[in-house]
Amino acid sequence: MSGTDNPGFVTTDDAGLPAEQLQNGSKPPPAMEKLDKPPAVEREKWDKGVEFLMSCIALSVGLGNVWKFPSTAFRNGGGAFVIPYLIVLLVVGRPIYYLEMVMGQFSSRGSVKVYDVSPIMRGNVRYGVVRVGIGIAQMVSICVVIVYYAATIATAIRFFVASFESPLPWASCDVSWTGINCVNSSNTGPTPAFNNSLPVKTSAELYYTHSVTGEGLLVEGEFGVPDWKLTLCLLFIWVAMTIMMVKGIRGSGKVAYFLALFPYVVLISFAVYAFTLDGAGEGLKYFITPDWDELLNADVWKEAVSQCFFSLSICFGGVIAFSSYNNFSNNIYRDAMIISWLDTFTSLLSGALVFSIIGHLGHLTNETDYTKVVKPGSGLTFITYPDALAKFEHVPNLFALLFFFMLLTLGVGSCTGLINSVMTALQDSTPRLKSWKTVVTIGVLGFALGLLFVTPSGSKMLDYFDYYGVQFVTLTSAIFELFAFCWLYGIRKLTRDIQFMLNRRTGFLWRFCWKLLTPVMLIVVLIIGLVKSQRPEGIDDVYHVLGWCIYVGALVPIPVWAWFAVRKRNESTLKKRIVAASKPLSDWGPESLEVRKQYLEFCDNYQPLESRWSRLRRVLHRNDKTYRVSV
Repeated sequence: MSGTDNPGFVTTDDAGLPAEQLQNGSKPPPAMEKLDKPPAVEREKWDKGVEFLMSCIALSVGLGNVWKFPSTAFRNGGGAFVIPYLIVLLVVGRPIYYLEMVMGQFSSRGSVKVYDVSPIMRGNVRYGVVRVGIGIAQMVSICVVIVYYAATIATAIRFFVASFESPLPWASCDVSWTGINCVNSSNTGPTPAFNNSLPVKTSAELYYTHSVTGEGLLVEGEFGVPDWKLTLCLLFIWVAMTIMMVKGIRGSGKVAYFLALFPYVVLISFAVYAFTLDGAGEGLKYFITPDWDELLNADVWKEAVSQCFFSLSICFGGVIAFSSYNNFSNNIYRDAMIISWLDTFTSLLSGALVFSIIGHLGHLTNETDYTKVVKPGSGLTFITYPDALAKFEHVPNLFALLFFFMLLTLGVGSCTGLINSVMTALQDSTPRLKSWKTVVTIGVLGFALGLLFVTPSGSKMLDYFDYYGVQFVTLTSAIFELFAFCWLYGIRKLTRDIQFMLNRRTGFLWRFCWKLLTPVMLIVVLIIGLVKSQRPEGIDDVYHVLGWCIYVGALVPIPVWAWFAVRKRNESTLKKRIVAASKPLSDWGPESLEVRKQYLEFCDNYQPLESRWSRLRRVLHRNDKTYRVSV
C-alpha cells in the first residue's frame, strides 16, 4: 500500500483520542484488521431511498426558500441580490451539499462524529465532558434556527386559525388602527386620496404589526411580553413536532412525502393568480433586473452565502444526519442534483411570487419605491401573501387556509430535519441515550426559548440572533468544514471513497471547488463581511456586545480543542503531533463490517476511474501506435 492510498487510520484511547500515528506504508491497526467489533447500537436506516429524498426536499426546500429568501432579496435590492445568489449556489451551495451527503452516507455518522475523519477538528460529548469542535459550533446555529423557525410556524398557525373567519380579518381596516392612512387589502381599484401626510399602509400589514405581533403598538424602548395567542400556537407546534420525532427517522420519513410535495401544489396555484395582478409586472422586473454595481457590495455577497446555507440547509448538520441513515450504495449524486436544482427553482418561484405582490401593492399605493410600500424584514411574507389573499374574488378563505397550511408544512419539514440533526449528534456521542428523552428535552427547551420571538420585539430579536448566531457562525464553520474534509483528510482520499461507494469518478470541477474555489470565496466573503457588515437596526449596543459573545463563544473553542488534541499526542515533534491528530480514527469508514473489509482491500488496489476525456482520447487514438506506447 502506497503512502498516498493508505487510509491513514490511527488507534484511539479510552477517551476517543488518537493515540499513535500510523506510518505511511504500514498495515492498518489491529482494530481495522480484525473488524470484529460491531456498532454499540445498530443504526436506523430509511425504509426506502425515496424517503431520504423526500426528507431532504422537506428539509432543504422549506422556510428558507418561501419565507426567508424573498425577505432577504427584498432587503438587498431584488435583482441586485439574485445574481450573486445564483453564483453562490453554483460554486458554494451545490459543492458543499454533495460533500455533506458523501461524508454522512460513507461514514454513517452525524454532524459531530463525522469529524472522526480528522479528530483535531472534532467536537464530542462523552462521559459528560463536552469537547467543542466544528460539529458543536454548527449545533449552536442549528438550535438558534430551530427556535425561531418554530416561532415563525406559530405565526403561520395564528394566520391559519384566523383564516376561518369570514371575511378575512386582514381584508379591511380596523377602527383601532389610528394615526395611519389605511387601505383595505381587499381593494383592487385605485387608492383613495388622503388629505394628510401620514404614511399609507395596507390593512394586511397593519393586521400583522398591530393584531398579531403587537409590534406596531410597542412603545419605543420597551421589549414587550409574549402574545398569549402566539404562545399557544408555539406550544401546539412543539407538542406536535415532539410527537412526530419520538418515532425517529422512520416516522418522519413517512410524513416527508406530504411535507415535500404539498407546498408545490399551493405555490404554483398561488403564482398563477399573483402574476395576473395589476402592477405585478413591475414587481417582477424589479426582481429580475440585475444591478451590476451591487456585485461589489460585500454585504450582498455575505447575505447571498447565508441565504444559500438556509435554502439548502447546509452547514447545519441536517444533510449529514439524514445521509447517515442511508444504505451505503445509495445514489446520492443523483439525489444531490435533484434537490439542489429543485431548491433553486423554489427560491426563484417564491421570490417572483412575493415581488409580484409587492409590485401590486406599489400600484395600489401609487408608490414606485418598494421599500416604502412594505417594511423589509422577517415579517414580509406575512404581509405580502395575506394582502394578495384578500383580493381573491372566489373562496379567499379556502386559499388562505391552504397557503398558511403550506407554510406550516414547510416549517415542520425544515424544523424536524434540524431537530433530527441534533438528536443524531447526541445519540452518536451517547448511543444508550433514550430517543424520547432527547426529543422531550429539546421540545421543552425550544418552547421556553421561543417565547422570546413571540413578543412584540420578536422580529427584531429574530434578525439579531440570525445575524450573530447563524450568519457568521455558519460561514466560519463552513470554512473549517471544508478544511477538515478536503485538506486534512484530502481530496484524493475523498474521491477514492466516492469511487468505492458510488463507483463514480469525481470530476475536476467538484475537486476544484472543494479544494480551492469554495473555501477561498468563503474566506473572502467572511473577512469583508466582518469589516464592512451592517449590524441589525433597532437593537441596543449591549445586545450587539452579547451577539459577538455568541459568535466568539461558538467558534473560538474550535482552535482550543485543536490545541488540546495536538497536546495529547505522544510524538516527538510538533509537526508529527499535528499530523497524528489530523488522521482519521481507527473505526473511520463504512459502518458495515463486511463493507469495511471490502473498503480496505479497495484501498490496497485503488486506481482512479478513467475520465471521459481520457476515454475520448483513447478512442480517437486507438490506431495511433505512438500514443498507445506513450500511454
